[in-house]
Amino acid sequence: MQSAFNAQSEAAVQLKHLIVSMAFVSVVIWILVMIVLGWALLRANRTRGDSGHERERRLGQAVVSSIVATVLVIAGLTIASFYTTRSLGQSEHAALTVKVRAQQWWWQFIYDEGDTTKTFQTANELHIPTGVDVRIELQAADVIHSFWVPSLMGKRDVIPGRENQLTLRADRPGIYRGQCAEFCGLQHGHMALFVIAQDNADFERWASFQRADATVAAESEAVAGKAVFMAKPCAACHSIRGTGASGTAGPDLTHVASRRTIAAGLLDNTRGALAAWIADPQTLKPGNNMPMVPLSSDELRQLAAYMDSLK
Repeated sequence: MQSAFNAQSEAAVQLKHLIVSMAFVSVVIWILVMIVLGWALLRANRTRGDSGHERERRLGQAVVSSIVATVLVIAGLTIASFYTTRSLGQSEHAALTVKVRAQQWWWQFIYDEGDTTKTFQTANELHIPTGVDVRIELQAADVIHSFWVPSLMGKRDVIPGRENQLTLRADRPGIYRGQCAEFCGLQHGHMALFVIAQDNADFERWASFQRADATVAAESEAVAGKAVFMAKPCAACHSIRGTGASGTAGPDLTHVASRRTIAAGLLDNTRGALAAWIADPQTLKPGNNMPMVPLSSDELRQLAAYMDSLK
């Protein structure tokens, strides 16, 4: 579920209340306008004989009353919006900082604890511990994007050359879907992300696993696939820690098989989906930056087996 009404954090609850309040006020105003309109239509015949001066006086009163009411309503909603947004400010005691780099069209998450031996990357899946504030530092590599996980927080623009921040906090474990909310090109609609909130012990196990080098392939087909990966242009664009692949143009694939989806939520992460994506990424997601690499059927099968082994 991806909805601002499925609020799963204190910040999301406050935003939900603001949305409901604005909707309620708008409905009440619409009902009042319809009532006044009906009343005016019913009185039209009764006031037909009134003098022009009397009609002008009543019209002036109605206009002034409408202006005053409009100013009061807009001021009230603006104040409510201001204080709600203000309460969503940055936490001074974040337990974790994650750098988020928006690309066309995927999300790069960098867990940098100031120690290069502990730094690692993931793509399109942001894991966070529950019950603590997590500082998200937002950067864009190309065009304007917008980071939005409606169950946890409101939108925040991601602008080239500028770093924005927000604080995420999940009160309970779960998987929360997010989306780029700013049109950023042809595949804007296929730029999803998942925030996976885990209790602290599970998160630490996951992070420790992610810091490790890639799993050594044991299956013969996967071993052959690793050789294909290193021989083809794949290694020039992607990184796999523990191997000679250190490209930065595409997602880090060190533990790609542990992710739920590939291509920013476009496909479930299965060996068949991996093979389909490797074989023809432009048909599945036209305009993305991954070229179609010529492969024989055996090489494709071996490469998919290797990707599927990177748990």
